[in-house]
Amino acid sequence: MSLQEPKQENLEVIINDMAEKLQVVNRSLMDPDDYDLNKYEEIKSLHDIIEMKGQLSVSEIQAFVQELGQYRK
Repeated sequence: MSLQEPKQENLEVIINDMAEKLQVVNRSLMDPDDYDLNKYEEIKSLHDIIEMKGQLSVSEIQAFVQELGQYRK
């Protein structure tokens, strides 16, 4: 599956994957329907960084969650 195209289905995959990797307990914060599809490229960039880094520190996790909050509707 290619995640390059900004579609709602791809956004859902990316958000759900990030919620898993960021170990978000309150999944209501990571509801894909709450994120702006117009910000797909920015969200995908965050996802790519998380994928590359692998293991994240607590402060990095907090920073990513905070950054994601900017892309909510």
